[in-house]
Amino acid sequence: MKRVSFKTVGCRLNQAETACMTAQFISAGYTAVPFGTPCDICVIHSCAITANAERKSLQYARSAKNSQNNTFVILTGCSTELHGNELMKSSGADLLIHREDKFRLPELVSNISHHKNIGTHSSQVIPHFETTRAFIRIQDGCNFNCAYCVVPHTRGKPVSRSIAEIMNEIQILADRGYKEVVLTGANLGCFANDKKHLVHLLKKIEAIKNISRIRLSSIEFSADNRAVIEYMAQSDKLCRYLHLPMQSGDDNILTAMGRRYTIAQFRALVDYAVTTIPLLGLGTDIITGFPGETESAFENTFEAVLDMPFSNLHVFPYSKRPFTAAASMPDQIKYHDKKSRSNRLINLGKMKRKTFAEKFVGKTVSVLIEHINQYGTAKGWTGEYLEAIMTVNDPKQGAIIEFTPKTTDNSGKLS
Repeated sequence: MKRVSFKTVGCRLNQAETACMTAQFISAGYTAVPFGTPCDICVIHSCAITANAERKSLQYARSAKNSQNNTFVILTGCSTELHGNELMKSSGADLLIHREDKFRLPELVSNISHHKNIGTHSSQVIPHFETTRAFIRIQDGCNFNCAYCVVPHTRGKPVSRSIAEIMNEIQILADRGYKEVVLTGANLGCFANDKKHLVHLLKKIEAIKNISRIRLSSIEFSADNRAVIEYMAQSDKLCRYLHLPMQSGDDNILTAMGRRYTIAQFRALVDYAVTTIPLLGLGTDIITGFPGETESAFENTFEAVLDMPFSNLHVFPYSKRPFTAAASMPDQIKYHDKKSRSNRLINLGKMKRKTFAEKFVGKTVSVLIEHINQYGTAKGWTGEYLEAIMTVNDPKQGAIIEFTPKTTDNSGKLS
């Protein structure tokens, strides 16, 4: 039996797609093995959102090829859409697969190697996960065309999966024992199928008996946000966590970025969310050092983050990406300045996360157990996206338990 391994770089959408590709290989007669172990085929699922993510993708491809000369290395994902054959040569990969072919890998490998009878797979292959949460790809692509973002180039225009296909996939995963599903997409708020939108899909998923938790990945600012917030407030299964990318707290920078809101509009949405849902976990993304970001503009961002009740910050120094408007903008910021601004926000984010976590000390929380060590100590995540460590009798990976934390550490971890 042939062996295949995967290395995924980047977002939850990439993770969901890797699960689909893994299932296709298994259906075709392969055994999935961990990355770094001997294998016949190694697939690097790349990311291009930043130069650093792209660099890691190439490093993994080179590592796979150098450590195992006989391994057939496949490079796919967003990086392949930017650089084509040039990227394949620099990575040492044997095969470069573009977006339209990434879900045909076993077939393509079979054609290249002239193997016969490697097996077939159904028209809808159910993803294969090694995690306790199942990542469900409901949508792909984006046409917002933010000035810094390469996603419209690498993933194309918004396309949504059918509700029937999504429901079938989740039902099968629920029957296999998954308790939590995470809905992912390049622009989750753009989900639309047969005149139905995200809230319609959430209502249908909530009716699946064996699914206990539904989690949303990042969702962009849009007119539908309030409907999602209102549904979250009354839902029994939708996790009380909302990740709303702000990117900057300065209106001039938001305009230059091509964002579709002012900071006042963003604040109003946040105020509505935390008023509607007490103890809401709230995450955001911030880009520091966007072209033209003055010290004053950065201070506006810092003050906005300080004022708003964020519990989770993803902070990135601006990374110049090909095919984006920002790459040719004047007033590019020095790396040292971008990095120092990022560090200030990261430290602020740690403080805010601890402050948020302390609100749950002495309160009962729901935790999905994801890891158990040899001593029986379990680790997992609350619905509000706080990490928890606990000792429970007969812990089971993938189970959801009730837990009352007594304290929190400096990183906001409950115990």
